[in-house]
Amino acid sequence: MPEWLWGPATAAAVAGAAVFVSVKCRFVQVRKFGQAFRACLSGVRRGGDTAGTSPLEAVCTALAGTVGTGNIAGVAVALSMGGPGAVFWMWLSAFLGMGLKYAEIYLAVKYREKLGAEYVGGPMYAIKNGLGRGFLALAAVFALFGALASFGIGNMMQIGSILTLAEPGPVPAPLIGAVMAGLVFFTCRNGARGRGRTAALIVPIMAAIYVAACLGVICVNIRRLPNALLSILKGALGRDAVLGGTAGAALSWGFRRGLFSNEAGLGSSPIAHASAAAESPEKQALLGIFEVFADTVVLCTLTALTILVSGVDISFGTPQGAELVSEALASVYGGTLSALLLSVSLSLFAFSSIVSWSLYGERCVEYLAGPSLGAAYRGAFAAVTFLASLTSFPWIIAVSDTAAFFMLLPNIIALCLLAGKNRVKP
Repeated sequence: MPEWLWGPATAAAVAGAAVFVSVKCRFVQVRKFGQAFRACLSGVRRGGDTAGTSPLEAVCTALAGTVGTGNIAGVAVALSMGGPGAVFWMWLSAFLGMGLKYAEIYLAVKYREKLGAEYVGGPMYAIKNGLGRGFLALAAVFALFGALASFGIGNMMQIGSILTLAEPGPVPAPLIGAVMAGLVFFTCRNGARGRGRTAALIVPIMAAIYVAACLGVICVNIRRLPNALLSILKGALGRDAVLGGTAGAALSWGFRRGLFSNEAGLGSSPIAHASAAAESPEKQALLGIFEVFADTVVLCTLTALTILVSGVDISFGTPQGAELVSEALASVYGGTLSALLLSVSLSLFAFSSIVSWSLYGERCVEYLAGPSLGAAYRGAFAAVTFLASLTSFPWIIAVSDTAAFFMLLPNIIALCLLAGKNRVKP
């Protein structure tokens, strides 16, 4: 895996861009957080235009893409490698990521185009229509690697997480792959609206199941909660952590895990938001603030607290993933029920991510080659869903990470240039 691509330098670059954009937006994530929260809870009005998905369906599609297995296994890895202090830096990354996500969505809606009965947009259109012809190559780079990443991050890696949970088991992997491929193709054939309706159904259910499971563990161990919160602060800012050298690991793992969990700066979820029949770019972008909050502050924090209060043994310095969460849940629900809760949660997280990333990849392909290839892409995407269940692809993680990096790079450049020209007006 090209580890250096997603190392501290990349995290620092994203953080720097997030600070720059937040300053240019006059820290909209602070000034309008309450408005963003109310907008999401109220469902947001569609506006006068009946084209496109509803604003709430768009944010559910985006949440379905960002809320994935990383909220469970990824947080556990960050906690085991960076210690409890990593959670504090996740919170900071979420704060900066809210401003970055706001700007991404604002630009995606502002510079989108209309294709038939649907809106199409995203970083490639923001670069094309916002920065001009001199930056078309940058837009093409984003679209090319966005399409490639959809097959890796958004498909094969998600299927792999489902199969890891299902095996060994009575249901053969090819059957799981065939069922998933059928569901994906059926869901994706109705365009952004079909995927938006599916996401609006799945996201609340999967979030409710996982949140309830975590809250159950926290409530049973409520006496340990103050110590868990104190360990987070001490691990990040405490004298022993600073002098002992563990504060650096907490910062690195927490910041990276937070930014990469909510995908702020990656440019993926603005593609979903651009499909919404929004009243204005600003009102749709406010939903991005809530999106980051729900993904990182709520779900990632719940995962970390569930592990910390449960009393399970954490081998700090040794990467541990979903097994930590499984042990934490088992401490309250027992092995069988905890396995079921985790399996259902991860399966729903993975499937919703597949559906959302199919939209991202399709929009990237349409930008590069025209709308006529949209149907071909959907067929190929469903076929890859099935093929991923037949064999393992040890190289897919490296390919996926590389593709994601080359999505991030042009998007960050465009965000800084457009925000610097005051194209984002919160």
